[in-house]
Formats: sequence, structure tokens, C-alpha cells
Amino acid sequence: MKRLLLGLAAILLFPIAMVHGADSSSVPRFNKVMIIILENANYRDALAQPFLGTLTKSGALLSQFYAEAHPSLPNYIALTAGTTGGVTSNGPVSLDLRHIGDLLEAKGKAWKVYAEAYPGHCFLGKQSGTYVRKHVPFLSFENVQKDVHRCANIVEASVLTADVASGSLPDYSLYIPDQRNDGHDTGPAFADRWMAQAFGPLLKNDAFMKGLLLVVTFDEADDRDPANHIFTALIGESVLSGSVSKNPYNHYSLLRTIEGALSLGTLEKNDASASSIAGVWRQNLSGPKSLRN
Repeated sequence: MKRLLLGLAAILLFPIAMVHGADSSSVPRFNKVMIIILENANYRDALAQPFLGTLTKSGALLSQFYAEAHPSLPNYIALTAGTTGGVTSNGPVSLDLRHIGDLLEAKGKAWKVYAEAYPGHCFLGKQSGTYVRKHVPFLSFENVQKDVHRCANIVEASVLTADVASGSLPDYSLYIPDQRNDGHDTGPAFADRWMAQAFGPLLKNDAFMKGLLLVVTFDEADDRDPANHIFTALIGESVLSGSVSKNPYNHYSLLRTIEGALSLGTLEKNDASASSIAGVWRQNLSGPKSLRN
């Protein structure tokens, strides 16, 4: 009976061991990363959109990716600080937390936020037209709010065109669409059409894609999904096209993956214990490809 119980325990723990055994050493060292964050769509609704669907063919699909919380802001904080910081609402906050910007700067690396309709000048108001502060997590950190030079890393999204042309994309960037283009006020079909128009051409532009990992994810699912299951795709020359990972991941996993790839260390929060994303990189070509859900 004791042997039987031990055997059953090993079987039950095997998938967990597989997931938690994936450390940062399995992640290729891509040079740059950009994360595009869309809003409030369930996994199946997002996956059904034509342009987002094509990204899973040219890139990789993380089919079991989950957000941490509702509403929006805690998820953005989690993605950049490795913790929600106790945030439970979308109201403006000032958090004394270390974040990925600190890790990047300690390694001499650059970061930037391209935020649509952002009025600039370290604007800390809740909203300006279709721009909202709650979708720009770095403006929730005190050490950015109080430093004009660090605030200057947050720019209006149109700056991206010049940065691509000049070859000056930062090592790490967030692209934050406005309240319409991210689907928050308009739904996933609108966001998908915007993505096709705004990023479809860039995916074919070597000046943009060379050495880049492009991540397309959502902040959270809508309230119909208590599991908070969200769409996340990875695109880039380091990604195995058409691959699918069925391992459970979240924003902490994405943060841990980026920390490992850029040799940043960790923030010693939930990122430190999170599993790096595995099984979707070109260095794993000899292994089996996952089947789609």
C-alpha cells in the first residue's frame, strides 16, 4: 500500500516538476523584448481573431497563460515588479517597489514605454483623452514618479517609428495602446484589426524584428472567466514557429523569462520562484512539438 501511495504521488507531482524544472538556462539570449498589452478578453475570444490567430502560426502560443488579478492595474504591476504590491483597484498608487527598470539600469540596459495618447512630462493624472495611467505600470513606482530622467523613458507611442528607423529600440519596452486600440472600450475584434494595421508591417521589417522577442498578451480576461485565462503569443527569430506550450504560466513567468534572457537577475519576489517559459524556443528543435488545444 505504501509503494502504491508513493507511486500515485509521483504521478501527480510529475507535471508540476516538469513546469518548475524549467529555469532561465533554457531561454535563448534574445537581444531585445517588446511586450504589447491588450485588454480584457477571454482566451478563446482572442484566439478566434484572425490576426492574433496568425501570430500563433508564425510564433508560439502559450495556451495555459493566466492573469493574476482583477482589475487591470495589479496585473501590470505584477508583470513589471514581480508582485501586485497589494494593489486591488485601478486608482493611482505610489509604490516603493523595485521593478524591472531597476534591474535593466543596473546592467546598463535601456527601457522605454510607448504609450498611445500619453501627454508627456511625467503626467500623473488618471486619464487624458484615450490615455489612462493605470495601463502604464512604471508611473506607479515612486522611483520613476520622482525622477524626471526616468519619467522620460515613457513616451508617446509615435516615437516608435523614429526609434525603429534609427535602430535605437531599447533592450526592454512596453507598447501600451490607448483605450480604443487595446480593446478595452471596443472589444477584441477592434483590437485585432488595429494590431494588423499597426504591427502587421513591422513584423516584416528586419529593422524592427532583428534580435527581438515580441510578446502579445492581455492584462486580464473579462469577468465571465473566473480562471483569468488569457491569450499570449511569442514572435521572433528565437521562437519555434507554430509551437504550443500547455504548461501553466502567468505574468510572473514572462517576467522571469525576460530576466533570464537579458541576464538581469531577479526582483526576489514571485518572479524568483516562477518558471521560465520553455518548449517553444528554436534551440529545442530536437524535441517534440506540442499539439494544439
